[in-house]
Amino acid sequence: MSLNKISRVAILAVSVAAFSSCHIYNKFDMPTDTPITAEYAEARDAAIDSAAFGNLKWQEVFTDPFLAELIERALVNNKDLNNAKLNVDMAHAQLKGARLSYLPSVALTPNGAGASYDHSKISWTYQIPVAVSWEIDLFGKLLNADRKAKAALLQSEAYEQAVRSQIIGGVANCYYTIAMLEKQLQISRQTAESWAESVEVMKNLKLAGRVNESAVVQSTANYYSILGSITDLEVSLHEANNAMSLLMNEMPHSWDIPADATFTTPEILREGIPMKELASRPDVRAAEQSLAAAYYTTNQARAAFYPGITISSNGGFTNLLGSFISNPGKWFIQLAGQLTQPIFARGQLIANLEATKAQQEQAMNNFEYTLLSASAEVSDALMLYTKSGEKSGLLEKQVENLEKTVEYTKELLSLNGSSTYLEVLTAQQGLLSAQISQVACENAKARAAINLYQSLGGGR
Repeated sequence: MSLNKISRVAILAVSVAAFSSCHIYNKFDMPTDTPITAEYAEARDAAIDSAAFGNLKWQEVFTDPFLAELIERALVNNKDLNNAKLNVDMAHAQLKGARLSYLPSVALTPNGAGASYDHSKISWTYQIPVAVSWEIDLFGKLLNADRKAKAALLQSEAYEQAVRSQIIGGVANCYYTIAMLEKQLQISRQTAESWAESVEVMKNLKLAGRVNESAVVQSTANYYSILGSITDLEVSLHEANNAMSLLMNEMPHSWDIPADATFTTPEILREGIPMKELASRPDVRAAEQSLAAAYYTTNQARAAFYPGITISSNGGFTNLLGSFISNPGKWFIQLAGQLTQPIFARGQLIANLEATKAQQEQAMNNFEYTLLSASAEVSDALMLYTKSGEKSGLLEKQVENLEKTVEYTKELLSLNGSSTYLEVLTAQQGLLSAQISQVACENAKARAAINLYQSLGGGR
């Protein structure tokens, strides 16, 4: 067969392969064959609502000056966020490498040698060649590698945003937890002072014959009980301060956070969870890019079935021409083309393609699960925020009534003895429990709002 005929056959084979493999050039597009992915694809492309709670800048949400200062410091110093930024840098480098693979590779390999036969004068030969090799990306192998690297970069950027959001939410949660514990300690210590006075009152009433020794012992036991609860609160406060120090990447120490620090959020009214807000979550975006990377990996596995075409060139300066040594040397150049078509590796290529398809299905399952988990997380945060607000109002009324109960029972006991010491102790214990619960409920409401902001991808 003549050279021209061989060329025509090769061109025909390449053309047929190109037409049959055109799908490997497609960009990833979110499948819309299920209701959840169809809704997501539509919501992702919709205009972003900058007024939505999750899209607000964190400075607009956390307006306490001291808290804002702590968040700024944490974003600069936190090691997890710094590592996430380094992951983005690595992904940038890998993307750069993938794009540079389109360019020819150039290598300079100078060499020399000397030879002497039968004591003759040494003959020196040398070459100063430059080798250039260029792979023609006719079947999308380099294209899909480039797109896969781009997806990995977007995934690492989404992960960085997730870490950033977690740090902002973590600092805010820790800040208001410390404030809550300080407030609970303040209430407990004030109550302990009041109960110490009650012990003295009981002792005086016993001397007056108004109560018996049991009342004195019971009130004393009550006093020691609250002292014990104060130690528990002090341990929790110490741990919360250490958690804040860790977030700030500092050695453990106490943070002077005021006990009256409260988190005020704009009223959040909604009946459902808009898909476009879930589409803004960094973990959802990261899962989507993981699916895209799996898609391009599958395309690479398909592209492996088709020929690889490489054009190479060697050129330079040498004094060795064939078997003759020429001084001075001469310039030379060589051109070559190579087509490599897998023949006996089809079993391995087929197995690899099946494996990548399975991995792509796994990535789709993971994406859908991430989206459903995000929806549940936002729903939980919304419910906790709403119910914590309702509970806080009820506890406020309970505290008001218990304060009156304590006041009345003390007066009745000291004036005419129509109230017993047990009624006084019960009222005091109920009041303390309600006050502690009220402070904890306010903190739960703040945590729910912070978690809602974080679960919507807030923290830009």
